[in-house]
Amino acid sequence: MILKFQDDYTTFIATFEDFILLVFSIIDDLYQQAVPTSVSQRRYVGMAKMSDTEIITLSICGELLGIDSENAWYSFVKRNFRHLFPRLCCRTRFNRTRRALLQVTELIRQKLAQSFPIPSSRYFVIDSFPLPVCKFGRARYCRSFRADGANYGRCPSKKETYFGFKVHALVTLEGYITAFEITPASVDDREGLRELVENHLGLVILGDKGYTGEALFDDMRQKGICLMSLKPSNYKKNWPTQIRQLIFRFRRRVETVFSQLSG
Repeated sequence: MILKFQDDYTTFIATFEDFILLVFSIIDDLYQQAVPTSVSQRRYVGMAKMSDTEIITLSICGELLGIDSENAWYSFVKRNFRHLFPRLCCRTRFNRTRRALLQVTELIRQKLAQSFPIPSSRYFVIDSFPLPVCKFGRARYCRSFRADGANYGRCPSKKETYFGFKVHALVTLEGYITAFEITPASVDDREGLRELVENHLGLVILGDKGYTGEALFDDMRQKGICLMSLKPSNYKKNWPTQIRQLIFRFRRRVETVFSQLSG
């Protein structure tokens, strides 16, 4: 495996063990630079068997391997990489700490993404997909996620109502997810777009019929963003047929990415 950074520096990785060590060194540096002291110097952190960077490293490496079971990944690490983490804590404490560090992990993931080249990063596709938390028939009895904002939403592609959340994602034309936002299911796609493009300039974004409206176009224009969305066929100011076909063709990439995430 060859890893390439933004400054064209490359490094060769021979084994997965080398990859873990490299990820740890990068994450440890980013942790020291980006993580607020309220987290890095919180109470009793010095008494923990494993450091935050060790737990975040294992969390990210487990995701890259595609192991979606907490217990299976912990057992794999304990069996194969105990020599890299001699102070490996118990499984329950490891998983509790990993969940508590999710926001820190996401912050480091964003900083990590900035260290690698993203091809054609000026052009993006925007879309959302439903994230139901239970069967629709059981939604009225579900209490687990209501405090986190879960509510009812409509999925136009499946023509059904569901209970849960909605994931908004900004994806490059090559299929790289650069940003995402999780909102209650009832939140409009246009609001998700506004959140994702905060502090961004000069982007060209392709969207579907959920990202239309003169107010949205004007808002994006003021932010220096060109929004090209598939408008309904009877829309007064529609794109030419060739442009519509181009948007539709590039939008297939985000649908493929969402299918892979679901899988």
